[in-house]
Amino acid sequence: MSSNPSLLDVPDQRVPVPRLGPIHVPKSSEVLASQLRVHILDGTIGDGAALPAERDLVTQTGLSRGSVREALRILHTEGLITTRPGRTGGSVARRPGDDALARYIGLFVQGRGISLMSLLQVREAIEPSIASLAAVNRTEDDLAELTAITKRIEDAYGDVPVYLAENVSWHVAIASASHNELLKAFITAISGLVFKASAIENFASEDVRTLVIKAHRRILEAIVAGDAEAAGRRMARHLAALTKQMRAFVSAPVVLR
Repeated sequence: MSSNPSLLDVPDQRVPVPRLGPIHVPKSSEVLASQLRVHILDGTIGDGAALPAERDLVTQTGLSRGSVREALRILHTEGLITTRPGRTGGSVARRPGDDALARYIGLFVQGRGISLMSLLQVREAIEPSIASLAAVNRTEDDLAELTAITKRIEDAYGDVPVYLAENVSWHVAIASASHNELLKAFITAISGLVFKASAIENFASEDVRTLVIKAHRRILEAIVAGDAEAAGRRMARHLAALTKQMRAFVSAPVVLR
């Protein structure tokens, strides 16, 4: 009797094939939008540079005109291109500015029904640190700008709309003097929203305006002196006082819409 095992007795050596999940292939318009986005953000396509015309993009990529238009629409929605109408128009690259972050934060705040108090708490949490950075990093041009805005606020004491607008400029100028672009963009967004709420609620009474002007002077003095600790402490005290005043002014939380 043969000792060789039968083929029927040999174990099956095949490795089970793993189950494959669905394969998602991106749309051609999304691929083109992604490539153009990378070139805009890394500066290969410079800020203000004209993109190729639609027909040229069709020729270069081999995509349909519909796909090219959809890709451009995506970039336009993201704020990365602007479109000029007319025969001599077209798409122009636009690198993100402070307004881009402000727009998205504004949508988030309105969509979630964030209260004014929450915004004021955000300012209390980050603006003292920004003031400290401004005291360390400010330039002579920054100081000149801050001094000019401080004077404009004081001159606008009796004109509330102008006073409120200049107050926003003052907080943005402090953030600009910190020379941290992300903080500046964030404060631009937050201050603009607080400005809208303050204007709507008529919060800027004479007493509040007087306190703000006095606080601004002291914060500016610390920044001019390069005293980071004093600038941060004075900004914290200033914003805490504003939040306290706002709580006393409104009977219910102000929801930004």
